[in-house]
Amino acid sequence: MVQMTMIDAIRSAMDIMLDRDDDVVVFGEDVGYFGGVFRCTAGLQKKYGSSRVFDSPINESGIVGAGIGMAVYGLRPCVEVQFADYIYPAYDQIVSEAARMRYRSAGDFTAPITIRSPCGGGIFGGQTHSQSPEALFTHVAGLKTIVPSTPYDAKGLLISAIEDDDPVVFLEPKRLYNGPFDGYHDRPAQNWTNHPLGEVPEGYYNLPIGKAAVRRSGNDVSIITYGTMCFVAEAAVRETGIDAEIIDLRTLLPLDIETIEASVKKTGRCMVIHEATLTSGFGAELAAQIQERCFYHLEAPIERVAGWDTPYPHAQEWDYFPGPARVARALRTLMEAV
Repeated sequence: MVQMTMIDAIRSAMDIMLDRDDDVVVFGEDVGYFGGVFRCTAGLQKKYGSSRVFDSPINESGIVGAGIGMAVYGLRPCVEVQFADYIYPAYDQIVSEAARMRYRSAGDFTAPITIRSPCGGGIFGGQTHSQSPEALFTHVAGLKTIVPSTPYDAKGLLISAIEDDDPVVFLEPKRLYNGPFDGYHDRPAQNWTNHPLGEVPEGYYNLPIGKAAVRRSGNDVSIITYGTMCFVAEAAVRETGIDAEIIDLRTLLPLDIETIEASVKKTGRCMVIHEATLTSGFGAELAAQIQERCFYHLEAPIERVAGWDTPYPHAQEWDYFPGPARVARALRTLMEAV
């Protein structure tokens, strides 16, 4: 085991897969010579050559479209969309082509493409560099959607995504690239150095897609979340003293509903947290499934904490970001509800 940032872990996953499988290719905007805007692909072109790690034009639909063609041909492309905010031009390719390939060909063809993209706020990126569009992909049959929260999970799940025979949308919370973030922007930033969740095996390993992790065991309330909000939830729990169980989904689709159900039936209360906007966010689907399966075990209505239904602001970023103070208030309210 070695200490890695999430950037290191993601790079290590691609490095290992490029070395193990000649069919793996990596490309996107600035991922080749420059090594990616966040340096996730730094050094890979020099190691594997410009035919396997290369730059693309600034054309997201072209990046994904070319990747789908390669995938159907038999390659395993791992493509990068530089920011999740720019994935929308490729949405038709992802939804109408990649996600439907196995179904429309009656299993004759698959599209083993992995689409990496940094998501989320907390970096003063404003409305065009801070979005969390994960719910748009969980609505689409044929896609898998992953949002890791630690370097260990990022490496193991990215390897699994590249190995998967179907398309995977792999969203990387950019605020976690260099360290865990508890939501306090005015405090010194943490890094993954010496953090137990920053310990990552140097070599090959994978993690099962569709399996959640219990980040904290508890008996009073179940917090269902993913990505950056895992650490925000931990901060709120420390400050309130509430004995919460924190479930990190890791994979949104397929969803590990069994782990969620077991937790909520144990605690009797449930809070769902995500950074994306509230209305039609993934938390709505979570709340619906939890209500259907755990209704007679719930002692209070399910609480949701999320981003506001506005574009992501720049000047008011920390009023928008669901920080520990907002989560703590909601936790106290939920524990008082009858």
